[in-house]
Amino acid sequence: MELLQMFQNRRSVRQYTDAPIPEETLTKILQAGLLSASGKAIRPWEFIVVRDRAMLNAMADCRTTPVKMLQEAACAIVVLGDESKSDVWVEDCSVAMANMHLMADALGVGSCWVQGRLRETSDGRTTEAFVRELLGFPQEMRLQAILTLGMPVKHPEPHALEELPMEKIHQERF
Repeated sequence: MELLQMFQNRRSVRQYTDAPIPEETLTKILQAGLLSASGKAIRPWEFIVVRDRAMLNAMADCRTTPVKMLQEAACAIVVLGDESKSDVWVEDCSVAMANMHLMADALGVGSCWVQGRLRETSDGRTTEAFVRELLGFPQEMRLQAILTLGMPVKHPEPHALEELPMEKIHQERF
């Protein structure tokens, strides 16, 4: 599959079957994250793989409205950034998330980005504080996002190139 077709095909998937994700497939998704570009090759990210059903269910309360797809996911990858290592940890972690998102889709695994940074829980805590309490990551690590993973119930149709908002592209000047 050509790269542009992979971009077209990548869609957020929020409903999953009960089928597990093969270990080899999960490893490739994580490798895609580890291979991501980062400023000055610092790679300020750390990933926590969560497979435990009780923990995934608890993590579903990480936002003001429960994240149902965490309850259905076969696993989740929590993406953290060390802000003491890089002032562009947010961007670097976003690239890692995007790479894992694309790799999951290319391997037939459904995935969805659950924003963690700058979000809150229903009791007013930050999503970061909530997830830190559950998973025990150190204070210098900052939560970027959570990637849910599962075998899709249905994969949405690919994006159509002719429907792209080409008016958002400006030549030379705005």
